[in-house]
Amino acid sequence: MKHKISLFAFGNASSLFLLMSFVICVGFDLVMPEHAMYSAWLKLLPGFEWLSWQSFFIGAIESYAYGWYITLIWVPLYNYFGDRSK
Repeated sequence: MKHKISLFAFGNASSLFLLMSFVICVGFDLVMPEHAMYSAWLKLLPGFEWLSWQSFFIGAIESYAYGWYITLIWVPLYNYFGDRSK
């Protein structure tokens, strides 16, 4: 039995997870500014500033791209070592 992970499925799933996390965090910061977490986004997302529509879309695109970055490294490694462990 092969334990290969689909690059396309994992890439979209991880990218959407990070995108939804970004949107939820921005919403949380708007609702509860005394517990704001946007300072973390300022360090992790180049070009992101608090808060404009342009900056929000830059952060959303970069969050989605980070998901694919993780996928393009993790999935081939997993598939390679999964095949070798048999």
